[in-house]
Parts: sequence; C-alpha cells; structure tokens
Amino acid sequence: MARLAQTAGLTDVQQEIVSTVRDFVDKEIIPVATGLEHRDEYPQAIVDGLRELGLFGLMIPEEYGGLGESLLTYALCVEEIARGWMSVSGIINTHFIVAYMLKQHGTQEQKDHFLPRMAAGDIRGAFSMSEPGLGSDVSAITSKAVKDGDEYVLTGQKMWLTNGGTSSLVAVLVRSDEGHPEGTAPHKSMTTFLVEKEPGFGEVRPGLTIPGKIDKMGYKGVDTTELIMDGLRVPADRVLGGATGRGFYQMMDGVEVGRVNVAARGCGVAQRAFELGVAYAQQRHTFGKPIAQHQAIQFKLAEMATKVEAAHAMMVNAARKKDSGERNDLEAGMAKYLASEYCKEVVEDAFRIHGGYGFSKEYEIERLYREAPMLLIGEGTAEIQKMIIGRRLLEEYRFQG
Repeated sequence: MARLAQTAGLTDVQQEIVSTVRDFVDKEIIPVATGLEHRDEYPQAIVDGLRELGLFGLMIPEEYGGLGESLLTYALCVEEIARGWMSVSGIINTHFIVAYMLKQHGTQEQKDHFLPRMAAGDIRGAFSMSEPGLGSDVSAITSKAVKDGDEYVLTGQKMWLTNGGTSSLVAVLVRSDEGHPEGTAPHKSMTTFLVEKEPGFGEVRPGLTIPGKIDKMGYKGVDTTELIMDGLRVPADRVLGGATGRGFYQMMDGVEVGRVNVAARGCGVAQRAFELGVAYAQQRHTFGKPIAQHQAIQFKLAEMATKVEAAHAMMVNAARKKDSGERNDLEAGMAKYLASEYCKEVVEDAFRIHGGYGFSKEYEIERLYREAPMLLIGEGTAEIQKMIIGRRLLEEYRFQG
C-alpha cells in the first residue's frame, strides 16, 4: 500500500484532479507552510496558484464557468490541501459554502451575477452566522434587518468570520421580523443577505466595518475577523433566494457541506501527522535501533493508521450521500465528529513519537498540534454533532410500541 486513505470508484477525471492538487501541495504548500504560519502571513502565492488550477470554481456548474465537479471531488481536494496546510483549506471552504448556497438557493439573477466571477476567483466568498454571545445556539441571533423602502438596514455584530478581510462577498445571517408576526419560531424569522464589500480592514463600505485579524493559537495565515454592521444598507434583491425567512435553512444546507469539508480537513491533517510520525520513527534511534522497531511505537503507528483510514471512509461516505441528493446530516455529523476527534488523537501520537523535538518550532508537528483543536469546534462542536446524530438515529429507529 503506497498511501493511506485511497478512494475506490473515482473517475479518471477525479483521479487527475486529486493527483494535480496533491502534486501542488507537495511542491508549493508543504515547503513554505510552516514559515508562513509562524509569521501569520496570508498565503497569497498559494492562493494565486489554486486560482490558476481552477479550484475556486471546482463545484460551480460549467454553465457559470466552473468545473461542475461533485462534493466528493471537492472533499478529496480539501483533504490534500489540509495535508499541506489547514489554513489554505479554510480559505477555499468558506468560498465554496457561499457558492453552494447561491447555486442551491439563489435567484437566477443572483447566480448570473455572482457565480461566474466566483468560479474565476475574482470574487471570494465568506459566510457569517456566529455572534459574540451565540456559541452553538443559532436561534439566539440578535443581529437584525429592518425593511426601509427597497432596502434593508442591517445592524449587529458577527464573530469568527473566516476570510473576513480578503473576501468581497459575505453571506450574513440575521433576524428579519418583517412579514413574520410576533411569536414566530426563531428559525423561521432569519434571512441570509448577500453583502458585497471591498477586501481589506476598517470600514469596507458605509455601515460595514471589518476590524483587524483575531490573533489565534493556530489556524494562522487565513484572516479570522469580526463583522460589525451599523446602519448597513443592502438592496432587497440581495436577499438570498429573494424571500425573507429562509435564511436558517439555507445556512444549514451550507453547513452540511462545511461539515464534510471539516471532516476532510481532519483527514488531511491526520494523514500528514501520520507521515511525519512514521518517518521520524524510522530516523530516530534509541537503545541501538530505530524507535520504529520498538513494539510500543509500532502499536502507536498501527492505531494512527487505522484512525486515518476510518475517518477517510466516513468522510467519503458523507460526501457521496450529499452528491446523491439525499439528506446527509447524519453522515456529515458522524464524519465531522469522528474525523476531528481522530485527527486530534493522531496528531498527539505523532507529537509523542517526536519526543522533545515535537515541542520545537523547527518541527512541522508543532504546527499541526496547534491546528488540530480548531477542527473540534469548527462547524459545530462534538456535542452539537452528537445531538444531531442522536436525534436522527431516533427518527430512523423509532420504537413501534
């Protein structure tokens, strides 16, 4: 077996795309990732390279200038990119969630206006649900939109916006009470707005401010920001899908894609951690032989490889279920939960194999050790995934008494 986490049943086109991305990762990302990450520097050259490969249009239909590929193809590419540097996969992920939401829920005018430029990489997407006091309770959103003629006025503060500075289009979820009487369920009075802006920080358009980057433990390079709306005016034709009250469902559909993405990221990071661990174990000698020949280390390697394989299989299954048009929240939740937990464990085992050197910034595993925790909370914590999984299981296995 040349590599772990092989995927059966791929077409020749899928294999060629994934192989091309893998080669790009090996040549253009892995050699520079640690240096860029330590400087918290945006990987502009890498992003430009991905744009030239057509990755920003990977899942966008051919009629809009994209490649029209499946979620599975996209997830396998994300897995490869995260294997090189997880932050780069985050830049791609938020873009594709917005593109997916537009493709699935946008009006024809919105698709015609945005998707061709998103496919070319001229428009970079970001999406925004979370708020400072929100956590996992999306129903507690306080940001709101008020109708004023042919416009809506948006006010509120959003949090944890990936690509907040570099994006030029943000899908923002806010509360919109217009047309929804008092007492309406919170999730039925939310609307997604397509907010165009200039890339950068500060006041990027009247009423919209993107403060500087949030300083993070890991997941560096990519810009994570707040988004502050104070009298932001958005035309009514920039309501996603053209009607208010559908935002929660649109966002949850996008988040299912995002959870497959996070699972793929976990698989990629875990694969890289295994590669680093198995290589170091064959180079490091103790008691007169490579540590890989010690049974304790072989046990670790066996457990790590098994977890990499299991997480990859669940991620592939979740992507294929979504591609089939079937509901996949159960599979996506399971894949995200397992892949992120296994990723943390595989990275920690690789860190242990490195011994004291794993604590040194000269070794790549130090970066992975700081990156893995983000996957435990991104696109919903383990506890949220368990709630989703548990509820769906009770639907599927309802006791008939």
